[in-house]
Amino acid sequence: MHIRFIRTLLFALVMLSMSAAAFAQVAMGVVVTFAPPPLPVYEQPLCPGEGYIWTPGYWAYGDDFDDYYWVPGTWVLAPEIGFLWTPGYWAWGGESFVFYDGYWGPRVGFYGGIVYGFGYFGEGYEGGRWENGRFFYNTTVNNINTTEIHNVYNTTVINRTVTRVSYNGGNGGINRRPKPEEEAAARERHIPPASVQIEHAHAARTNPDLRASVNMGKPPVAATPKPGVFKDRGVVPAKEAGGPYTPPANRGRNQARDNAPASRPENRPENNASRPNPPVHPRDLPPAARPSPANTGNPKLDQKYQQQQEKQFARQEQDRQKLQQKQDREDQRLAQQKADEGRRQQVEQRHQQQTQQLQQRHEQQQRQTQEKQQPRQKPDKQQPPDRNKPPN
Repeated sequence: MHIRFIRTLLFALVMLSMSAAAFAQVAMGVVVTFAPPPLPVYEQPLCPGEGYIWTPGYWAYGDDFDDYYWVPGTWVLAPEIGFLWTPGYWAWGGESFVFYDGYWGPRVGFYGGIVYGFGYFGEGYEGGRWENGRFFYNTTVNNINTTEIHNVYNTTVINRTVTRVSYNGGNGGINRRPKPEEEAAARERHIPPASVQIEHAHAARTNPDLRASVNMGKPPVAATPKPGVFKDRGVVPAKEAGGPYTPPANRGRNQARDNAPASRPENRPENNASRPNPPVHPRDLPPAARPSPANTGNPKLDQKYQQQQEKQFARQEQDRQKLQQKQDREDQRLAQQKADEGRRQQVEQRHQQQTQQLQQRHEQQQRQTQEKQQPRQKPDKQQPPDRNKPPN
């Protein structure tokens, strides 16, 4: 993958000054030189069922058409029991705006202090909590049908910060730094946006009506009841823009650039418009390449290395088959139980995570094997000095 670096001293100094935890969140993100529009005013669609967690809408950036576009807020099934959503956010990086990825994890981390609403008031999440494997909804900030969803509670949340600003830092941005507990949350195990979130963002990117220069900060689809459902009767339009917005006349000169630290490019929904969806099952993975013959110059050592590679290849093929068989059995049980769409989606997300972990483990094993089998370079023997040569 080709990565383009921003080689400016100012940007490097700013990025180095950021906390390690916040820095770890940044992906190979698009950076632009003009601020995203204010967050639009909209209502939350009705929660479609138990286990769905609200993920707020945000402004993403399309480098191919050089404009911000709105990714509607939506309800998403948590990929794991006990996991919560940390929204992504924009931040001023010294000379450009940089986007930091959202992620799923056991705790809500830093999201720039942005007041997204519906439980996300700049710090933590007040919209619900997990108890004994079930998610309980706070009805004071969520739109819940309590005749169908009974795991609810009612706790008043006082939002003392009323702002529609959509970015952290810089001129006019939210002035807030991550707290130690938020930095700790970023270091815990977490997983990237689910495949339905990636597809949801892709659908928003391809909809011209969601571009800021077209809707002037008031998107016609502000929120959806489920990911990717933009024409459902439950879709909610924005009531009004969050504030005046005029796209820069010279925004065509503000070309998007890739950020140097580029930790997980696959995690950014708006960066995946032209990429294939991540594999869900082992059968979706590309065929494993058979190991190439070792060539160290030592025939016996080459034979030993070749045998090790063949054994590893066989074990990995067996791992793929076992995981595929396990997932097939789970899919068959779902079909027999006539499971609803929500349950099927939750299982599919778990299968996707299992497959990605398998792929990453195999790639790591292959790299370690290759490193062990690299021929060791013998140090060059130092030539004795020529006594007949005069000194310099």
